[in-house]
This record gives sequence, C-alpha cells and structure tokens, in this order.
Amino acid sequence: MSWALLLGLLAALLLLLLLSRRRSRRPGEPPLDVGSIPWLGHALEFGKDAASFLTRMKEKHGDIFTVLVGGRYVTVLLDPHSYDTVVWEPRTKLDFHAYAVFLMERIFDLQLPHYSPSDEKAKMKPTLLHKDLQALTEAMYTNLRTVLLGDATEAGGGWHEMGLLDFSYNFLLRAGYLTLYGVEALQRTRESRAQDRTHSADVFHTFRQLDLLLPKLARGSLSAGDKDRVCRVKGHLWKLLSPARLAARAHRSKWLGSYLLYLEEIGVPEDMQARALVLQLWATQGNMGPAAFWLLLFLLKNPEALAAVRGELEQLLSRTEQTVSQMTALPQKLLDSMPVLDSVLSESLRLTAAPFITREVMVDLAMPMADGREFSLRRGDRLLLFPFLSPQKDPEIYTDPEVFKYNRFLNSDGSEKKDFYKDGKRLKHYSMPWGAGHNQCLGKAYAISSIKQSGSELFPASLVSKYQTPRIPNTGRSVQLTIAIHSCCACSEPSQQELAERHCSLLVISTPVGRSAL
Repeated sequence: MSWALLLGLLAALLLLLLLSRRRSRRPGEPPLDVGSIPWLGHALEFGKDAASFLTRMKEKHGDIFTVLVGGRYVTVLLDPHSYDTVVWEPRTKLDFHAYAVFLMERIFDLQLPHYSPSDEKAKMKPTLLHKDLQALTEAMYTNLRTVLLGDATEAGGGWHEMGLLDFSYNFLLRAGYLTLYGVEALQRTRESRAQDRTHSADVFHTFRQLDLLLPKLARGSLSAGDKDRVCRVKGHLWKLLSPARLAARAHRSKWLGSYLLYLEEIGVPEDMQARALVLQLWATQGNMGPAAFWLLLFLLKNPEALAAVRGELEQLLSRTEQTVSQMTALPQKLLDSMPVLDSVLSESLRLTAAPFITREVMVDLAMPMADGREFSLRRGDRLLLFPFLSPQKDPEIYTDPEVFKYNRFLNSDGSEKKDFYKDGKRLKHYSMPWGAGHNQCLGKAYAISSIKQSGSELFPASLVSKYQTPRIPNTGRSVQLTIAIHSCCACSEPSQQELAERHCSLLVISTPVGRSAL
C-alpha cells in the first residue's frame, strides 16, 4: 500500500470521526435534536419542507429546540410572546450583520467597505416616509399606468395571455423600478412612455432570470451551466443599473440619491455601486409582485371579498367625484383610508408570507422566555424565528387558520383589528410578514401603498367587469382566472360594453393554487 493511499485512508477516517462527533445537551439548554445523519443532521428534511419539519419538531420538543442543519446548530423559537426579546436584542449579543454580508457576497458578488446597517438605515429611512412617501406613491401610480395601460399601436399591443404571478411580478417590478430609479425623460410624452415600457421590460426579464436562480445561489449549488447563465445575467444587470447610466434618467427618487451618496461616503467604487443597486432592486421589489399575486388571487377566488373591496373603493372615490381613470394620482390619505383592503392584504400575507428571521449568537447568553423560563444559547449557533407557524398559522390565535377570511383583521365597527391573544395574553406580534425589531422592512409603507395601488387599478368596475369574474373552485389544482385588461392609451379605457363584446379576447391568467410564491 502506497503512502499516499494510506494517508488518504487516514484522512477519511479522521473526517468520519469528526463528522460523527455528537454534541450533547447541557443543563439549561433547549432540547437538542441532531437527526440520524452525521453533520447533515436534518438538512435534507429542512430544505425540502421547512414548515412541515418545524411543525413536527414543535410537536416533539415544544416551542424552543435546537436542531443540527448542515453542520450548523440552529435554535428555533416558536413562541410569539418571546419574539420581542430576540428582535430588539443588541447586535453585540444577537446579530444579523455577518449573515447579511455573507449573503451579499455569495449572491450579489458585493463587498461594501465600512458597511454599517444602522448608518445605512439612518440615511434611507427618511426617504421612505411622510412627504417623500407621498411623492413615491404619486410616481408609482403614474408608472403603474404607464406599464399596465400601454399603447395598442406598439408591437405586441392588444390582448395578451400570461400567468397571474408573471402578470403581478412583471407590472409591479417594472413600475417600482421606474419609480425608484427614474424614467426616460422629464416630459412624459407618448414616445418616452414607450421607451420606459421597453427599458423596464428589459430590466424585469433580466432580473427575473437571476431571481429564479437565487435559491441555488444562496445554497451554493449552481450547475456549470447555471454559473455561466448567472454571470451573463449579472453582467447585463450591472450595465443597466450602473450609476453612470442612471445619472441620465429623469425623476429619480430621493431614495436613490440618498443611497448613492451613502455608497460614495463609505468609499464604494462605481462598479461595486452597480452591484449594490442590483441588490437594492431585489430588496425593494422582489416581494411586492408575489404579494400582489396572492392579493389578486384571493380576491378573485372570494367574490364576497372582491365586492367589499370594490364597495370601499367606490365609496371613497364618490367623495372625490372622480373615477380612477380621471385621477392623476391616488392620494396617500385615500390609500390609508381603506381598512377593508388592508384586512385583505394582511390576511393574504398571513397565509403566504414565510420569512425566516435569523440572528447569529455572538456570545454565550441566557435568553428569557415570556413564561418565565430561561434557556442558554451557545456562541456560534444560529437563532431562528419562523412566524409563519406561530403566530400566523396558530389555531389558538386564529380560528380556522388555513382558511382565508377577508375581514379577519377588521373589528365589528369596520376599524382595524389589532387585538389577538395566545395563552390568554394579548400578542404584540400577531403577524410578521415585514419582519420586526432592528430588521423590520424599511420600505413597508411604500410596499403596502404600491400593492394597494395595483389592486385599486385592477378592481374598479371600469376595468374589471363583475360579470366576468368567475367563482374559482378550491380544487387545489390549476385554475383559469379571466380578467379584462387591454393594452390601450391611459385616456381611452375600454367601456363595459366593449369588455362584454370582447369576452373571447380577454386576458386569461392560469396559476397553480396554494403554491407559495414568497
């Protein structure tokens, strides 16, 4: 036997010994479940269906436990009363920064010198609130109409067929891109709007190619062909979103100006700024389209909810004595006065939004629970909250938690319902689609306004005939949703009679029901 082979066998034996080492639970620590496969632990089951796996672990161990996942020990907390302790813990104890930097480098090839999440938030937060939020809302309304109500004389104008998810994602991301990153010209002419539609479509279709590969990028499991495709797609996006190219665009948002200034202040070179802007496109737009998809789907499947939203919108518009098509903008005040649509959106997000809220444990620490228990966490472990299971799908908090109820977040007097209980105590966090604490989504208000505008654009009677919205059976299979949307000039929307006459040319949207898009 050669020395090389002998050394190889010894190395393999040593590796097996290392992989086979089992961590034991110390007094005061959460229940430990390492699975049956050395090092991998529960990685395969967790990756296949995290919700089902964590449900099984909760039934076995309770609302806090530690599992081995691909060489990492992850403590999972599923008690919503105890979430506040985690989300507001200082970074010196529980930190998201290191993991965020890791994902930025792995997914977006982005390195930011002297990066400080708190400094970045301080710069960006004011540009997404108050007067700046109103400016974004007005721009989003204009840009939604630009991409949604195209010119029928353009190539490809007329009636189109596409999937509901593609439809929602396409128009929300394109309008959001134009809102934040700017448009072609100061004067919004017919020609400039056509250029905006063409350019934003290029951005969307290129971004979507990257978006579909993000899970593999995050896991580091790209094939050779995928790697080549990702390189080409990223290169094109960096060109589209380069600071030099964006400098020539008109009506750029204050958000963009503040972010570019922040990047310059921390010494980020221009080529790396383009990569940061691709990251921000994903961060600001990546979930709005899928969220709008679920909102539209639940409304189309629930005639009672759709009628309630229509009634609310018509009542609000009657006070302005204008139709949606006559308005140059939907005032933020109007969007903030739609509790029924707010409830529908909250319910659709409760049923579909499943973010992991993670923290790296920076020091050995004792974590107090709301019920008085205390558990020890080890430095180097990861702490994970999964609000999708609790509170969002918790039967003790929500009656029939798997059922869509459009008025679940409304009180009997029509006001927003905020009082939900578990174990007899009122919950502070009863739904968490936007995160919480230090890492709550900065653009929450902008995203909600944009999603609500998309619904307000699609569901007034002038755009969708109530006689053509079918009742969708809950079969769990592919469904056909018929919506009347026509590519036309914004000033010449089709009449009810025209919609009825063109029934055979309606936009047909088919999508699988019950499949998470977030």
